[in-house]
Amino acid sequence: MPSFRSLAGTAGLVLLALAVLLGLQLEAYDGAAPVPLDLAASAWADTLREGMPWTLTLAEGLNWVGGGIVAIAVIPLVVVVALLVARRPRAALTAAVAMAASAGAVQVLKWLFDRERPELTLVTSDAGSFPSGHTANAATLAVLAVAVAASRWRWWVGAVGALYILLMAVSRLVLGVHWCTDVLGGALAGAGAALLVLALLPMVPPSTGVAAQPGA
Repeated sequence: MPSFRSLAGTAGLVLLALAVLLGLQLEAYDGAAPVPLDLAASAWADTLREGMPWTLTLAEGLNWVGGGIVAIAVIPLVVVVALLVARRPRAALTAAVAMAASAGAVQVLKWLFDRERPELTLVTSDAGSFPSGHTANAATLAVLAVAVAASRWRWWVGAVGALYILLMAVSRLVLGVHWCTDVLGGALAGAGAALLVLALLPMVPPSTGVAAQPGA
């Protein structure tokens, strides 16, 4: 049976490859214009924002949590310190590397594809629409949360993590700063980077004999 490291590494590479392939497909489509899925999702998000104004407030809050100094420095520092306090230095190192790798992968993809953002942008954003850095960050945190969780809680943590990714993705559409395919690419890149780092730098030393249990 394949080990956790083997599965995580394979999954990570596949997800990152899919993110790149998605970017290439978007670049080749009608001069990088939004695909029908993008237009349909954006129209739905407009309806959601107009029909339920509270979604805009929620989206603005998630924009603050998932970007800027909070996402780049505050959250990584909190995660690393929490793991160190829990006496899990190896997990702290892995988490720090995974978050840095995710951010780096997003910037590389933004530079490679340099996709234009939608015309409607309700918050200030940097250049490059593909992939969504906020969604990538959410996916990375979700994967890491599952990895550090105790076995009995892992499914629940995974469900909460998936919900967080979904909320972050929808919030980017509500704010008009990304297309649907941007947030999909972000989720692929963020999860892929985290899984690849977990394969290369497992949270539990292989010598313990429990490397297949990252949250043990």
